[in-house]
Amino acid sequence: MELSERRRFKTLCAGVIPLVFVVALMAYVFGPGSDLLNRGVTLPEITIERVDFVKSEIHAVVRNTGPVPVAITMADVNDRIQPAAVEPDGYLERYETALVRIPFEWNVAEPYRVGITIDDGTRFEKEINAAAPATQMTADTVGFFALVGSLVGVVPVAIGMLWIYFISQIRRNRYHFFLALTAGLLLFLGIDSVEEALEISAESLAPSFNGVMLISTIIVVSFLGLYYAGERLVSGNMSAKPLAVALMISVGIGVHNFGEGLAIGAALGMGSIAFGAFLIVGFALHNTTEGIAIAAAASRARTRIATMAALALVAGSPAIFGSWIGGFSYWPFWSVIFLSVGAGAIFQVMAVLLKWIRDESGSAALGMPVASGIATGMLIMYVTSIIV
Repeated sequence: MELSERRRFKTLCAGVIPLVFVVALMAYVFGPGSDLLNRGVTLPEITIERVDFVKSEIHAVVRNTGPVPVAITMADVNDRIQPAAVEPDGYLERYETALVRIPFEWNVAEPYRVGITIDDGTRFEKEINAAAPATQMTADTVGFFALVGSLVGVVPVAIGMLWIYFISQIRRNRYHFFLALTAGLLLFLGIDSVEEALEISAESLAPSFNGVMLISTIIVVSFLGLYYAGERLVSGNMSAKPLAVALMISVGIGVHNFGEGLAIGAALGMGSIAFGAFLIVGFALHNTTEGIAIAAAASRARTRIATMAALALVAGSPAIFGSWIGGFSYWPFWSVIFLSVGAGAIFQVMAVLLKWIRDESGSAALGMPVASGIATGMLIMYVTSIIV
């Protein structure tokens, strides 16, 4: 055997031997050493993920989020035992779901506590502050959610992008201010995405999902993946860089708006928000700043109206699809996922923007236009957010 082949064989063994020990350790733990895993008491856990009020019935979607299989034996409403049917059956393996149908004459706007008891006698409950009829998929409701998604997503972004001509005519230092303003807007939006994801995780996700680490992992993975893709996108023709950055901003905002659409659709579908004109105006004002972020990046490129319309749709239309999914089949897990991906995408675009400013200015120092732009962007987003 030649020296090079021997060296490759040793390297291969060095990589395989630790893996063999890991496999042997797992085989022992789940084989002869399985008694170690059976000490103590294993506690079951189920999560009532959604409660829908339909005609003369209450529907509860239940998921087994504990480490052991469970069987649903009983349901109650306001601590009174009720007859119930479980579909497809009451036996749930880990992470399996079931629909519990409870015949019950409920009243609109009244509070209810829905309880589910499993085979070992443990009871779990979910409180509904005000009952509202479940959203049915009809032409009217589909159109309503599409309108809502357009008003909080597409239209505000398109309005904000109207600043493109103004930004394209200003001098270099002021342009750097607007690029930094965009970075400030995105920084606030990213932090807002993380806050929303953590809130939904704390309120609606079972502890077994480990919400904080799920959010952290997705943000880091999406940031690194999109940063690599973004570097390849903007590393070629420098004249196309402004449009490429504008596209990345649109994608990041679009993923964020999809997560927001999920939450909005779910809230409207469950009747927990009186979606009046004031709320529409508040969202529109807040999300208009997202259009400014796209316009600032695209203003140094020769951009046609059709291209700007496409960027507005990329950024705003996901709110429509999110509203549909949230209104008709909401699962908090997906809101957490998309809000986290959106945060990672937004932080990635922020990094690209700051690098772009540094390359254009030829200085690594944070100049006054950049510092004031970031601060102004954060303040604008804060002021508009408290109106919502």
